[in-house]
Amino acid sequence: MRVPRLYGRITANELGLVINTADPYSIAVGEYYARRRGIPAEQILRVHLPLRNSLTREEFTALDQAIRGQMPEHVNGLALAWVQPYAVDCNSLTSALGVGLQPNVCAQSCAATRTSPYTSYFGAKPWLVIGVRPTMQLAARSVPAAMAMIERGIASDHMLAGGAPESAVAYLAATPDAARNVRERLFPPAGAVPGVTGLEVVRVKSDALPAMRRILVYETGLIRVPKPLGGEWLPGALADHLTSVGGLLDKPPADEGQMNILDWIDAGATASYGTVSEPCNHLQKFPHPQMLIQAYAQGVSALEAYWHSVAWPAQGVFVGEPLAAPFAALAASAPAP
Repeated sequence: MRVPRLYGRITANELGLVINTADPYSIAVGEYYARRRGIPAEQILRVHLPLRNSLTREEFTALDQAIRGQMPEHVNGLALAWVQPYAVDCNSLTSALGVGLQPNVCAQSCAATRTSPYTSYFGAKPWLVIGVRPTMQLAARSVPAAMAMIERGIASDHMLAGGAPESAVAYLAATPDAARNVRERLFPPAGAVPGVTGLEVVRVKSDALPAMRRILVYETGLIRVPKPLGGEWLPGALADHLTSVGGLLDKPPADEGQMNILDWIDAGATASYGTVSEPCNHLQKFPHPQMLIQAYAQGVSALEAYWHSVAWPAQGVFVGEPLAAPFAALAASAPAP
């Protein structure tokens, strides 16, 4: 597919950070993130939220109004420094804050949901232009794991801007799981990504994985991904699996049942995506592999690349370090006096 040119990217100067003062994880991770990424103090909002997986509509409305009323207008994206809450009814919290709550989702969660206006917006000021703030949770299974994820995001910045001696790899895995392998039809051809230096696509089979090196993108469709989840992860790597409820972030690791997307973060990925209620296997409810790869390769952040790739995000939670940007160009040096 032909991906439009994306202009600019959201940086720390345009990212709002929300910390839950009722949650020790949120305080520790939020303060660490603010310090490491240099989030301006006026872009940090402290709220008091219940520690459970889902907010009521009234609790969500209060949070949404606090963010809208207190975040500066130049804030074009949000980072939520917590694991729970991650849902509002059958909506994900990241989507509800980003593009608005869709209360009718629970009536038929397998139905189509509203198309995100962000998929047809190509700049770096979505709040100012279309009233959308793409949102991502700084979610991991522990404070140390979250800090490590943040450090991977920081390490990724500009890493591939000038190419690299060895290409980064987008691994796209076909699986024998017919219901969850629907994205295979969207996989681009194997080989170098046209117009991108230092990135190639490798198409693999989930039941015969090769030694996986220099992973920047890993997409598949399985209830559970064979462990270990990949191999050599590059900083800034994006990984997700198409399944029904991979976005239930409070579910612990298990040998049975559906895998939690935080398993990708544990493995070494920097960002992921999964759904919080039964979406059925609509392609629009999951990241489009070509859009994800090509958007990221244009130099935008993990936050923006993932949001550009999901047309119907109502049920999907975005997790990771939002500002990771391995293909972002280095700022030009000032001319010598």
